[in-house]
Amino acid sequence: MKQKSENGMKLFVPKKAATVLSIFIFIVAVGASAFRNDAPVKQITFSTINRDSVESVQAFEIVYKTLMSPRCMNCHPAGDVPLQGDDSHLHAMGPKRGLDGKGVYAMKCSNCHQETNIAGLHMPPGNPEWHLPPAAMKMVFQGKSAHELAKQLVDKKQNGNKDIKKLIEHADDGLVLAGWDPGEGRTLPPVTHAEFKKAWITWLQSGAYAPKK
Repeated sequence: MKQKSENGMKLFVPKKAATVLSIFIFIVAVGASAFRNDAPVKQITFSTINRDSVESVQAFEIVYKTLMSPRCMNCHPAGDVPLQGDDSHLHAMGPKRGLDGKGVYAMKCSNCHQETNIAGLHMPPGNPEWHLPPAAMKMVFQGKSAHELAKQLVDKKQNGNKDIKKLIEHADDGLVLAGWDPGEGRTLPPVTHAEFKKAWITWLQSGAYAPKK
């Protein structure tokens, strides 16, 4: 192979050396291209949902003791007869759940439970939507461990097909709020509604973890 020097004289470069030189130049070119940033940058996204098992389980402790109080559990019995009183005994009138949760035949919940609380000690509390969960989705609280109840609450097949958003909204449901306005002579849940709602949302948004069995 012939090349010219700076003074114009012809130089002879062996073919083997030329081949090595060509390979070296190719390697340098490839190496340089490796540092180029022509490829599109992938967008990195982060989940806005916090997942903290410790925080979630601690919040559910408040949720659980609230839901197991008579004001909540009495309308979520294991059987088809609602519970009554602070000791959660079977309802004295013996009403039954019915398919829609509003009673059977002539014995409907609305016969005694009016749209508002009836004045007087231990008189029937009221709400326009007073009922038990329907027969097809009983949402039992009575007898459930914290682990079992946590799992049930987020199971769409057992909670009325509610996702996290709908579960959060359910904290302000009319019958849920009625638990903090039970009428004269009845104890309130162990925490305020605001405290319950805060714990409920914290539990759900931090992963809805179930306490260990």
